[in-house]
Amino acid sequence: MSTENAPETTADAIPADAIPADLDALVGDWVTLPDVAEHLDIRVTRVHNLVSERRLLAVRRPSPPVRSVPAAFLTGTGVLESLRGTLVLLQDAGYDDEEALRWLFTEDESLPGRPVDALREGHKTEVRRRAQALAW
Repeated sequence: MSTENAPETTADAIPADAIPADLDALVGDWVTLPDVAEHLDIRVTRVHNLVSERRLLAVRRPSPPVRSVPAAFLTGTGVLESLRGTLVLLQDAGYDDEEALRWLFTEDESLPGRPVDALREGHKTEVRRRAQALAW
């Protein structure tokens, strides 16, 4: 029996709520929610709370099709502290989660570099100034 024209199996299907492949590649390194819980030494339900509190941003990836967090949002000791305020500003500017990720991980010549890298380097004021300008 030939499987050449067989329909895609459920395991191979990309979930309807998965982010686009180009955004997945733009972010690069991801950490699944259970792995975030292990990294932070907390229960996975607490990781879900961090996401709902906008302290983290989690999206469903196309492959593997699981909810994950960009690795750049984590530090050696926890969650990138300056992330929450920036995520709230982007949400207030009307950005959905995908748009916020794209903005955070796209090069910005005025920084220079990516906003997420500037946050990691302690330049939250500069990043938030740019995020606030998006709302106008």
